[in-house]
Amino acid sequence: MQEEIGILLQAQYPLIYLVTSEEERAEQAIATIAQVKPQRRVFIWTVTHGIVEYGQPRTTTQHNTVSPEAAIEWVVRQRDPAIFVFKDLHPFMDSPAVNRWLRDAIASFKGSQKAIILMSPVQQVPIELEKEVIVLDFPLPDIAELNQVLSQQLEQTRGRRVTTEMREKLLKAALGLTKDEAEKVYRKAQVTAGRLTEAEVEIVLSEKKQLIRRNGILEYIEEDETIDSVGGLEELKHWLKQRSNAFTERAREYGLPQPKGMLILGVPGCGKSLIAKTTSRLWGLPLLRLDMGRVYDGSMVGRSEANLRNALKTAESISPAILFIDEIDKAFAGGAGSADSDGGTSSRIFGSFLTWMQEKVSPVFVMATANRVDRLPGEFLRKGRFDEIFFVDLPTPEERQDIFRIHLAKRRRDIARFDLDQLANVCEGFSGAEIEQALVAAMYEAFAQEREFTQLDIIASIKATLPLSKTMNEQVTALRDWARQRARPAAASVAEYQRMEF
Repeated sequence: MQEEIGILLQAQYPLIYLVTSEEERAEQAIATIAQVKPQRRVFIWTVTHGIVEYGQPRTTTQHNTVSPEAAIEWVVRQRDPAIFVFKDLHPFMDSPAVNRWLRDAIASFKGSQKAIILMSPVQQVPIELEKEVIVLDFPLPDIAELNQVLSQQLEQTRGRRVTTEMREKLLKAALGLTKDEAEKVYRKAQVTAGRLTEAEVEIVLSEKKQLIRRNGILEYIEEDETIDSVGGLEELKHWLKQRSNAFTERAREYGLPQPKGMLILGVPGCGKSLIAKTTSRLWGLPLLRLDMGRVYDGSMVGRSEANLRNALKTAESISPAILFIDEIDKAFAGGAGSADSDGGTSSRIFGSFLTWMQEKVSPVFVMATANRVDRLPGEFLRKGRFDEIFFVDLPTPEERQDIFRIHLAKRRRDIARFDLDQLANVCEGFSGAEIEQALVAAMYEAFAQEREFTQLDIIASIKATLPLSKTMNEQVTALRDWARQRARPAAASVAEYQRMEF
């Protein structure tokens, strides 16, 4: 990124918009660039102190430059080569005077070695400046930068040394954090653990999870269940197990491309979300859930797009990772035609996400689930977006037996007294979630009578339940008809998948 900014400045680009929340780190990068010929002075503007030359105390301000208009006017009057960094100018970007002064500054910079860099955690570019500005995302620290942070921390603790393996674990654990956040978590781990051990790595990871959760858009998910806890879906599980080492260096040397992602369609309650969560343990990768509902923020123009960019940038910074989006059909329903309802925000969010999926090179595997395929825009389903589209149907008789076996084994050691074949036949048309709830209801009934639950209790609970395949028969049938020719069945038996009708 530093090299790219340097090239733009040497090419005399007059206006650069740098999206970052790491002001100090970005300032240091700009100051380093300014030392390259032609050398330039660096000035920093804030609404609290006005214009101050980089490296000078904040009390040393230029007179009457606190207001953005006066500051830009001062910049235009300067003759010497310089870089002018404006921090958090975005709240003033709606001002006609600020926009006019910026355009005047751009015009006056032609043929000079002057440039303005707008630095802000929020991207907000008015339409008047869209043709003039270059927008860059300042990346989070990479392994090399985090290594410097760790080395500095070790020097402060009387030069303690760590093994190469331990250093690698500590660095990977901090990926996705800003430089300041990494410094804090290393200090906390050192204070808490007392010495550099595996426990310290866990402390760094734990603190990292809290920092990721803090933004409210990404959630770090830890799943205790393994993929063996998912009943049936053998084709889908086989596909996932084949790719369990897909992000290793050995796979790269073999010539395999990194998987992009998968879309899991299906009837509600049939294990789509659970299979996505258990894949994290199978592959040994962190699982980040993207809450699309929290991406949308109407408090400020451009805020929603910035939320999505920051979330995707965070996911890329800690890659390889799994990005989980549950019920994506609700998130992007009508995304292509939202101009009348929300000013086009949904359409822009949808377009940005599609572009990212198509062009991303970082090893971020997208796992998305959906219940209503008719709500998904056609662009989302075309080949190339996902490696595979799986359809999770209502469980077959054999899968229903597996589901009963799994849930009974969780609650009782001895399950030989239950006739799984009979239970599977009685609950024909039930989803996995409905089977579990029928079992739970039977247990509550027996618990209230202070006795052990039996086969008959489960059967009675099943017969008292009307499954979704009956109450929403038309929608379920339409979904299965669509998927029969357009998606890959997740169950082992394709014939069974095609035979079942309700």
